[in-house]
Amino acid sequence: MNGKSLIAMALIWLASTTLALPQSFAGLGDDVEGFDLPVRGNELVFPSDHGPHPTYRIEWWYLTANLQDAAGTDYGLQWTLFRSALAPEERPGWESPQLWLAHAAVTTPTAHYVAERRARGGIGQAGVVADPFTAWIDDWEMTGADMQQMSLRATGSDFAYSMTLDAQGPLIFHGDKGYSQKSASGRASYYYSQPFFKISGTLTLPEGRVEVSGQAWLDREWASQPLGASQVSWDWFSMAFDNGARLMGFTLRDMAGDDYTAATWVEPDGSTIAFPDGSFSAEPLVQSSVSGRSLPTSWQAYLPEKGVDVTIEALNPQAWMATSIPYWEGPVRISGSHKGRGYLEMTGY
Repeated sequence: MNGKSLIAMALIWLASTTLALPQSFAGLGDDVEGFDLPVRGNELVFPSDHGPHPTYRIEWWYLTANLQDAAGTDYGLQWTLFRSALAPEERPGWESPQLWLAHAAVTTPTAHYVAERRARGGIGQAGVVADPFTAWIDDWEMTGADMQQMSLRATGSDFAYSMTLDAQGPLIFHGDKGYSQKSASGRASYYYSQPFFKISGTLTLPEGRVEVSGQAWLDREWASQPLGASQVSWDWFSMAFDNGARLMGFTLRDMAGDDYTAATWVEPDGSTIAFPDGSFSAEPLVQSSVSGRSLPTSWQAYLPEKGVDVTIEALNPQAWMATSIPYWEGPVRISGSHKGRGYLEMTGY
């Protein structure tokens, strides 16, 4: 899990004033009567599982990218579509209980540009089709016949981008063949990724157009009750190393003091090793003042069984997502036992 549940729950908050606006999980640990729950051993099936799962409460299509221009300047890009359900069904028109929220962002070494879109399901403003794959909200779109070669676009008030994506490796599955456990009590989601995208295209920024290329990581996850009642926030890391390996790791912070961690090691050929709670760890190194709060923008991360001992540093410490429910998300540079680039998401600060 990369913790996108909190953002998806913004949809329910936007639709119902009976929910408080917290800087925490607001019900993600509550019972969810009527919604489906992930089951260990269920095999994911494609292309259908690229599409939406309306009988689960929350879901996302989440792409991040590390980019460079011809001069070697680093950039980051985010494109995210969240689905959240008020009821475990789909109905046409304005009666649809499916709600949609989207975030787009571009990060430079000195600036961070953010946009947000919202939509109700059932009226064509937003949605996802599995085959041929298309995800959209208004004029933002991620589309490609087989989710291997795709196009991507989004616009904000002060930025835009248009990209092409080409998968250079297989889908990878987190946890037990895509069944990703999130707590000692057994809460879980379905979670798979495409971490092998090559990406290229054009950023349009206040200073002009920039041609860029790099690598992108797409996460797909859906669940109904993924977190324990006392799990309140998280730190999620994706790392693409120069030797071709990848690593996803997260820490779910718990008010009871028993943080839960997990990781997936991905070899260059796409073979994976899932690491259980306690195998991966990350320790804050440097605190930065960001949007009136203090949060860590440099970390030391460890996965001893693979010899990983790396320093993770934000390209731009001010990569604050000032959206309906705010969080930090931005590109990072990696040094130490392994070198590379990646993305970091932090909530609850």
